[in-house]
Amino acid sequence: MHDKTGQTTRDGIRIYGSADFDGMRAAGKVAAEILDEVATLVKPGATTAMLDDFIREDIARRGVVSATIGYKGYRHASCISVNHVVCHGIPGPKVLTDGDILNIDVTVIVDGWFGDTSRMYVAGSLGRKAARLIDVTHEGLMRGIAAVKPGNTFGDIGHAIQTYVEANKMSVVRDFCGHGLGRVFHAPPNVLHYGRPGGGPVLEEGMFFTIEPMVNLGRPETKVLADDWTAVTRDKSLSAQFEHSVGVTATGCEIFTLSPAGKFHPTWG
Repeated sequence: MHDKTGQTTRDGIRIYGSADFDGMRAAGKVAAEILDEVATLVKPGATTAMLDDFIREDIARRGVVSATIGYKGYRHASCISVNHVVCHGIPGPKVLTDGDILNIDVTVIVDGWFGDTSRMYVAGSLGRKAARLIDVTHEGLMRGIAAVKPGNTFGDIGHAIQTYVEANKMSVVRDFCGHGLGRVFHAPPNVLHYGRPGGGPVLEEGMFFTIEPMVNLGRPETKVLADDWTAVTRDKSLSAQFEHSVGVTATGCEIFTLSPAGKFHPTWG
């Protein structure tokens, strides 16, 4: 690791050292394992509160800490966003029905390190349009991750996602973005999921951040409901999201939140 370890760039982005990757691997693995475990409970008839209760109990059983319980007054161990909910859906009495798609987002703190990840699930049978939306969103994420290497820019990440999504006649949400993390939940930079090649800060070895594109079947506009958390598509179109936490390496990047069970995509495993 170069001699800038522990410093911040002119854009306020912290540079972490090689030993810090171990902490992020451990935190990311726990978060991914929790999302693996909850998959069996996602079915018609389940409520989003039931899923969150399971996640809360799993976090406690592992002896780690939920980063979201108590965060800005939030009271749940996950965000669960169903169908046209873009992000920050609050778990509650909502009963899942056949064909519902949902994103479950979990962040845990393991020995001071934050593991943050989300992925899509389906209750029952997966409809054709929803399946295509999920596939495009997942591929958009992976194309963004493929752009992560020293010397590229954050604009390159956003451009890779945006061009792929829009080529498939879908839209990238502009109102929410990825973020830096490490020993804090949210830090610079803002990781936009759209952009121009060469734009934004330059990627350097030792940067940690999330990439978490939200993709809509319809238009990109969102609105936040009266609860001040739940964001929905303005046109009621379906929305999907996948999120990984990554670290920039000397030659590319490392994904900290890979699914140990190979269940990151709802049709896998």
